[in-house]
Amino acid sequence: MILSQTPQWVNECRNQFPAFERQLNGRPVIYFDGPAGTQVPRCVADAISDYLFHRNANHGGLFATSIESDKFLHHAHQVHADFVGAKDPYEIAFGQNMTSLTFAFSRALSKTWKQGDEIVVTALDHDANITPWVMAAEEVGATVKFVNFKNFDYLLDIDHLDDLLSEKTRLIAVGCASNATGGINPVKQIAAKAKQVGAQVYLDAVHFGPHGLIDVEDWGCDYLACSNYKFFGPHLGMLWGRRELMEELSAFKVRPAEDTIPGKWMTGTQSHESIAGGTACIEYLADLGRQISGDNNLNLRDGLRAAFTGINDYEKSLSARMIECFASIAGIEVFGVTDLDRLDQRFPTFSIRHASIPPATLAKALGEEGIFVWNGNYYALEFSQRMGFEPDGMVRIGAVHYNTMEEIERLQQSLGKIVSTLA
Repeated sequence: MILSQTPQWVNECRNQFPAFERQLNGRPVIYFDGPAGTQVPRCVADAISDYLFHRNANHGGLFATSIESDKFLHHAHQVHADFVGAKDPYEIAFGQNMTSLTFAFSRALSKTWKQGDEIVVTALDHDANITPWVMAAEEVGATVKFVNFKNFDYLLDIDHLDDLLSEKTRLIAVGCASNATGGINPVKQIAAKAKQVGAQVYLDAVHFGPHGLIDVEDWGCDYLACSNYKFFGPHLGMLWGRRELMEELSAFKVRPAEDTIPGKWMTGTQSHESIAGGTACIEYLADLGRQISGDNNLNLRDGLRAAFTGINDYEKSLSARMIECFASIAGIEVFGVTDLDRLDQRFPTFSIRHASIPPATLAKALGEEGIFVWNGNYYALEFSQRMGFEPDGMVRIGAVHYNTMEEIERLQQSLGKIVSTLA
């Protein structure tokens, strides 16, 4: 059901985000910049300061604060395992962000490749799931192949993927959702295809994280990385991998570091305070699920499931309203699914261009109206190049569950006024 009004639970959850107190020229700011990093609820900042004030210590000490810190970190691994649908908390490794983790991990995984092997990436992905694999493949003489996107709905061309797969394929690296077009990729289907040719699958769930329930066991992937700051947390990244694979691979690490998971994959002292905040943002989502469902007894994973059920239903309404908004303004072109009967194939992240107004000009004008959006290629460089949009890129307007129908109304009014003035 497509909603016409903002649900009460959305208005209530907004009270937890101090960012919504900000105003520009006497009007509330609208955060449509979420695809580059969402705002955070107060509980995230509280968790960070609580860790720093009360149990700030390095790992492995035989004294109270270190023991308490290690106990908390074990809990954090479990919470993040629940977030991705894994059973083993030590299949989770933390790092600075998805990009850094992927660069480090690609070096280790590429040591299992040889000349003539083939690596498959996509033309839709964030460059963090392209360049690390291209560079790693170059070092060992492996070949990189790109899966195309369809030029009418900008979804991944699965038929082209089929053409690329062979017994030489060693890895398919694909995003769960496009941070440029909002399109959702059929990762479970892709993982099944990979298994048919004996290949592994590395998923980038960064853009999927704030919108949908991740389920590594159901999807059948081998590795998955994402960044908490994209789903209401601090600047933190996490990498999940199947235990048997993560144990047998050789990690690039210092000699005193642990040889077991997850320590072998977490180089140096981690940002424990960021891990505390990352844990809090997941617990925020589970609490939101309990609120939406009306069941305060849900465990963490079931709370997350309920949260994303509510979020997904509401975000379809946001997508529908945003599609109507863009269609009402002359000269605006949307790159992604715009069919209201296919909203289950996209999240409310939209890349647009105007026929005569440069993206930077449009984004700056919206910013002056208190509507924060992104311009450029947002690291979806391959997509932007193939579309012929470089160096200007596009304008990206992305909603998450804390955005409202009223904010889209204001976007439509402001965008219409800007276009009528500048075009």
